Formats: sequence, C-alpha cells, structure tokens
Amino acid sequence: MPSIDPARYGRHRARHPDAAPDPYVDDDAWWRDAPPSRDDRDGYDRDAYDRDAYDRDAYDHDAYDHDAFYPADDHDGYRDPEPAPEPEPRTAPPTRAGRNLPAAIGVGVTLGAAVIAALLFWRPAFLAVIIVAMGIGTWEMSRAVRANGARPPLVPLLVGGAVMCGLAWYAGPSAAAVGLLVTILTTLVWRLADGAAGYHRDAMAATLIAVYVPYLGSFAALLAAPADGAKRVLIMLVSVVLSDTGGYVAGVFFGKHPMAPSVSPKKSWEGLVGSVIATAAGGALLLYFLLDVAWWWGLVFGVAIAAAGVLGDLAESLVKRDLGIKDMSRLLPGHGGLMDRLDSILFAAPVAYLLLSVLASTT
Repeated sequence: MPSIDPARYGRHRARHPDAAPDPYVDDDAWWRDAPPSRDDRDGYDRDAYDRDAYDRDAYDHDAYDHDAFYPADDHDGYRDPEPAPEPEPRTAPPTRAGRNLPAAIGVGVTLGAAVIAALLFWRPAFLAVIIVAMGIGTWEMSRAVRANGARPPLVPLLVGGAVMCGLAWYAGPSAAAVGLLVTILTTLVWRLADGAAGYHRDAMAATLIAVYVPYLGSFAALLAAPADGAKRVLIMLVSVVLSDTGGYVAGVFFGKHPMAPSVSPKKSWEGLVGSVIATAAGGALLLYFLLDVAWWWGLVFGVAIAAAGVLGDLAESLVKRDLGIKDMSRLLPGHGGLMDRLDSILFAAPVAYLLLSVLASTT
C-alpha cells in the first residue's frame, strides 16, 4: 500500500475538509475526491500545494510538467541571462557635426580638383561638368520626391536641364529663361501620357526640380562665360567653401543657439556668424586680388554669398524634412548625395552672377 505523508495529508484536510473520509482506508480517495484545480496536471492539484513547506526531494518530478510550473525565465527567482547583443559594424566615428570628416574632405578635394582642372585647362569642359552635375542633381531630386508619391518625368527634365545650361553658356540669361519655360511645358505635355491620376502632384514636382536644379545651376555657366569667367567661378566656389567651413567650425566649437531647429537642428546662430566672418574676409581678398575690386565691396559680396549659401542649405533641409529623408542619395561618401553639396552653390551662383556683373563692370 502506498505510504502517505501525514503532515501533507493534514494540510490537505485543513484546506479540503470534505475531500475524503479516511485516507488510510482508501489511499487514493483524498486525491480523487479533492476538487480539481484549473491548472491540474497529471492529477496534481496546485491549489492544494504549499510550495514553501513542500519537500522537493520527496516529490516525483516526473509526475508534473516542470516547464509549465516554472516559467522558462523564472526558476525560483533566477532569470536566464540576456543574450549578448551583436557587435555593430566598425565604421569611421562621426564628428560632432554628424559627418565622416575624412571621407567628406577627400570627396570635396576630388570634386574641387576636377572643377579647377576644367576651368584652367579647357573651359568648355566646365560646361560638361555643369551639365553632368545638374543631371545627377535632377535624378536625385526625382528619386527623392517619390517618397511622397510624385512621379515627375525624368527624360524631359534631364534633356531640358542640359539645354538650359548650354543656352546660358552660349546665349546668356534670357536664353536660359526661355529654356526653363520650354522645359516646363515639355514636361507637362510628356506627363499627359500617364493619365490624369496624380497629374497635379507630378507637374508641381517637375516644375520645382526644373527651377531648383538646372535653372539655378545654369548661372554657374553664366559666370564662366566672360573672358575672366574662370576667376569669377573660382571666387564663387571658394566663397561657398569658406562659408561652409566657417559655419562648420564655429558651429562645432561654439554652437549653442539653434537657428532653425524645426528645419536643421545642427544649424546655429554662432555657425552663421562664423560663416559670415569667413566669407566676408575671403570675399574681400578674392575680389581685390583677382578682379581688382575694392575690398569693401568684397566684404559686401562675402556677406551676400554667406547668406545665400545658408539659405540654400536650409531650403534643401526643408525639402528633405518634408520628404522624410536624411540625404538625397548615398552617392558621395561623407556627403550623402551630390545635391547635399550643391545646395549652397545653387543659391550662391545667381547672387554671385548678379553682384559680379555689377561690381566687376564698374571698376
């Protein structure tokens, strides 16, 4: 006859007085007649189990489901250790401004060397550089606006951008404006073939891209067209670089007051001051030594270029924030897309063309 633990039976009788008449007469009666619990496993009544007073060594562990009674992550207070996280891939540490600085410098130097070589050795090659850059920028913008569902026609934008830059180089600003008008009209007609669904959205996106990228970029061709065009382009490009560099250094070391946190959180008023100071000083020297323009006009030129460059950077940041993207593409290591480098230049080129047309012609 199976043995019965009296202490255990006494506890059961205290909880279930009507469970069985006499366990010594019928050994299995008190188990059989006890009200079954909700979690009864293999005849075992958990409700009747006193965990603190129970002798585990005397209990048959094969009679119950151990994993169901003790959760996998809680064995009497013990929790399985968390799995070690996988190590992240090792990359170059970002700077305080969020860039991979060595890659950014290397790409910037390479692009600058290509532009300077085209300007100094064969100026028509610079027109090819502009056309290629505007084509890449147009492609990046067309690709970016797809995040909002827009589908601007890419072919007429690419062809129209190249025509605009060529007209600016050979026929002047009026011809470039006509090229813009023809490009927009061609794009609108081209889009008709895809039906009415989303036409207004696609037409607006195409118009924005045509004005923002190739038309503003055509002013770089206008700058390079005169006999001293190489100097004018270099002045504009160096001024933009000084603006970006001055703003970057001042922002990293002194930036505490955000200028437009909802658009570009890393832009600070201290960075703007650094940008203006660096560009004004550089503009004074560049205009004086390269174009023989009085240094105070160079200060004015530098301040205007700094303002235009910062506005161009903010404008592109606003577009990217509206589209919900960080970079226009990943074409350039440390920079993002080409448009992330052209943003300041596209706004600075028309300002430089206007000011230099006035200042250089009156001296």
